Amino acid sequence: MELSLLILAYFIGSIPTGYLVGRSAGLDIREHGSGSTGAANVWRTLGKDKGFLVFGIDLIKGTTTILLIQSIGELKTTSSPLFFNSFEANIQPQNEWFVVGAALLVILGHSYSCWIDFKGGKSVATGLGILLAFNWIVGLGAFSFWLATVVMWRTTSIGSILAAIAASSLMLCTHSPVAYKLMVCVGSLLIIYRHRSNLDRLWRGTELKINFFESDRHENISTD
Repeated sequence: MELSLLILAYFIGSIPTGYLVGRSAGLDIREHGSGSTGAANVWRTLGKDKGFLVFGIDLIKGTTTILLIQSIGELKTTSSPLFFNSFEANIQPQNEWFVVGAALLVILGHSYSCWIDFKGGKSVATGLGILLAFNWIVGLGAFSFWLATVVMWRTTSIGSILAAIAASSLMLCTHSPVAYKLMVCVGSLLIIYRHRSNLDRLWRGTELKINFFESDRHENISTD
């Protein structure tokens, strides 16, 4: 039972949303922009609507998988409105680590999908979905940080990297289970690692940008 749930978590994560949306528009998203199948590259290549669609579905992949695993494991959680006590959990330690294992597999499935030659996105939206399931206050905090950064600099990679750092910092300030804290820190490191090509482009001043206020069409679909 446990093994089948972990396998299910990987396969849910591996659904290549961005690739499928690109194919529905008549192109292979991996051959455009940054080559990622994530929401940001879809946005830049196909426009806001499809970018938001991919972002939403990828986020739901993370949230629903964790909630499903928690439900099956009969995990009981209570929330407090106070920030530092925003997640008090009555969870058996072995179940905490099982949920963390499922969360890691969802992220790995998204980043290295078996359906598209073990390529994929950079796990930002899926990671946010997982974070919201772990601690919705931290999740909203990290998303707000990402949104403000992207609106200011028009660069999703900067927002994603800084939001990953913020998520780890905020999570460590809560009373969440140690396993969840560790998972958020590891997940944040993986997200930063997946952005290594973006860091190189940032260094060279060639990083791709988006604009929240532009018309719903891509700026450039040439291969980067």
